[in-house]
Amino acid sequence: MLQRTGELIRTIPDWPTPGVMFKDITPALADAEALFDLVESLAEPFLDSDVTHVVAMEARGFILGAPVAMVLDAGFIPLRKPGKLPHDTFSESYELEYGINELQMHVDALDARARVLIVDDVLATGGTAAAAERLMAAAGASVLASTYVLELAFLKGRSKLTHPAHSLIVVD
Repeated sequence: MLQRTGELIRTIPDWPTPGVMFKDITPALADAEALFDLVESLAEPFLDSDVTHVVAMEARGFILGAPVAMVLDAGFIPLRKPGKLPHDTFSESYELEYGINELQMHVDALDARARVLIVDDVLATGGTAAAAERLMAAAGASVLASTYVLELAFLKGRSKLTHPAHSLIVVD
């Protein structure tokens, strides 16, 4: 089934900036069977890992992170762009292939008892996932692993992570 799901991921050239080959998962999300397979496949390696919380990055990570949390019987913590959370936050900046951005998380979202799985659609340069790791450290939480639909291995994002990473589809 993952081969079919991979066929539903399209490449958009020069978006959001010239030279970037954006990987668009929305066709896979629009297919009920592919969406179900993605959620199950992202969660499966962690069914027996005592995950207490799933964190996911805005915005496509939310689409996958919340149902993965449900499968794992875990809480869900959104990592948002600046100005989207109403309470006190931890903030972390990170670099993308095409710019700089920032993630925020409520300061009271997690504590030292939290065992976290990070979920996102794509692991590219690793900047977003590394920022998520730093937010977890600020809260005192432990990152068990991260999981992605697609990894662009040629960008070497995995090298920026201090936790194990799992990817359903790897593009070399």
